Amino acid sequence: MIIVFCFWADYAADALRDWPVQLRAAAATPPSRSPPAVGFVIRCARFRTSLWDGVEGSMEPSEAKTDKAIDIYRDTWVRFLGYANEVGEAFRALVPVSLVWGSYAVATAYVTADAVDKGKKAALAHGENPGKTTRVAAAVVDTFVWQALASVMIPGFTINRVCAGSLYLLGKTTKWPLPVRKWTTTAIGLSTIPFIITPIDRSVDFLLDSSLRKLYNEEEKHK
Repeated sequence: MIIVFCFWADYAADALRDWPVQLRAAAATPPSRSPPAVGFVIRCARFRTSLWDGVEGSMEPSEAKTDKAIDIYRDTWVRFLGYANEVGEAFRALVPVSLVWGSYAVATAYVTADAVDKGKKAALAHGENPGKTTRVAAAVVDTFVWQALASVMIPGFTINRVCAGSLYLLGKTTKWPLPVRKWTTTAIGLSTIPFIITPIDRSVDFLLDSSLRKLYNEEEKHK
């Protein structure tokens, strides 16, 4: 499952990076040579292309460069796959445990795909320079460890404890029916997710900067 997801994610990344070029190619096709429905799509493509060119023209060179260098795993909807296990934990009281573990599989697949992608980018960036293998390994390990902690382990544990504590307190302080308490617990868990993302991300950054990343910096100093 993880291997299939990695191949799919790489294909999707290429498609997202190339869509402006494909859009301009469609816009260059004369509508008169196409069926009415296709002609309408082409006119829409021309309109979207004009908007895209206007946006690019209004950008500073650095902004346009940044826009083209979209990271599919960090800057698109794919990033939300990393939160799948938090959602699974929020629904733990309502769904079979197998579905909760399935959500962890999705999040782990995302983490693995992101680590592989960062390794590939590090390999391209360093070319055939000395120390390439070390830098690629550092990129893969750093990404995998960071994502595993910030996207899977810590937030999953946090939502699990929030939901468990909420269900316990609701049972002690209310006389609500069990289904109502479970749905309330799920709502609490889901509403907690947006508030824990940034603190956990910063905490993991601090943890890695204070430990693992010092090893990478020391290796660079000796080269």
